[in-house]
Amino acid sequence: MSELDRYCYDGKGDFDLDKIDTDGNLDKDGREELKEKIEQKTEANNDKLSALQDKLYADGKEGLVIILQAMDAAGKDSTIKRVMSGVNPQGVDVVSFKQPGTEELAHDFLWRVEKNIPARGKIGLFNRSYYEDVLVVKVHEMNKTYKMPDRITGMDTDKFFARRYKDIKNYEEYLYNNGYRVVKIFLHVSKDEQKKRFLERIDTPEKNWKFSTADIKERKLWDDYQKAYEDAIKATATKEAPWYVIPADRKWYTRYLVSELLVKTLEDINPKYPELTPDAQKDLAECAKQLNEEK
Repeated sequence: MSELDRYCYDGKGDFDLDKIDTDGNLDKDGREELKEKIEQKTEANNDKLSALQDKLYADGKEGLVIILQAMDAAGKDSTIKRVMSGVNPQGVDVVSFKQPGTEELAHDFLWRVEKNIPARGKIGLFNRSYYEDVLVVKVHEMNKTYKMPDRITGMDTDKFFARRYKDIKNYEEYLYNNGYRVVKIFLHVSKDEQKKRFLERIDTPEKNWKFSTADIKERKLWDDYQKAYEDAIKATATKEAPWYVIPADRKWYTRYLVSELLVKTLEDINPKYPELTPDAQKDLAECAKQLNEEK
């Protein structure tokens, strides 16, 4: 079993979020030496990722949608910045999904997502996603306030979200059937580590902007969010679109696992540079000849 396999759930068997570690179960002895080796592996993966992304873009046959979900302060932004540092920006679309606005609420909940699916050949990186509609919406029971028919807003809560889970599974199958891989990552941070990072944001002037008093209000709903994540992961994990619950207490290990996952996914896609036809190769040879004959 590979390191990634430990954190992959494809819908088979039981799933208990509480039983999945948040720090990788790394031994304290020799941790600094391990950290150095892991960071070297991450650097090597970044080089591989750059080369594979170039082929993906040139090939243009398959697209990659990466979904990053997490509790606050789990490290989504820093993971994106670190792991995607070596890729060509023109081949990557990064989208942050905030609370839906008036126009978005007037459409179906997948409307704003579909608008941001990348063209085949590109990578779409979603900082949060349509899963917010079965996470924060569920925790705060926002579905009861939607401007929708009574047959929907008056629906039993469990039934309402069971339908949304089904819609999500169907949508991800639709994407897969249209040439997209969907990689779903939950950065699994502990409550203690979140507290530590919140205090760091408060104590460090350069990080004050990252903190909001709303973060404390949401933290009080920790157990509700953990249950909502567990329910969503259990209900939407499939063979074609599994969930990866990545330990997030140690950022250097988190970044390594995410880089491993993206390299593994792109290697599975196995993109190739387009091969020229014999006629096109002759045209290239003629162009090279003309250039070489220039005075």
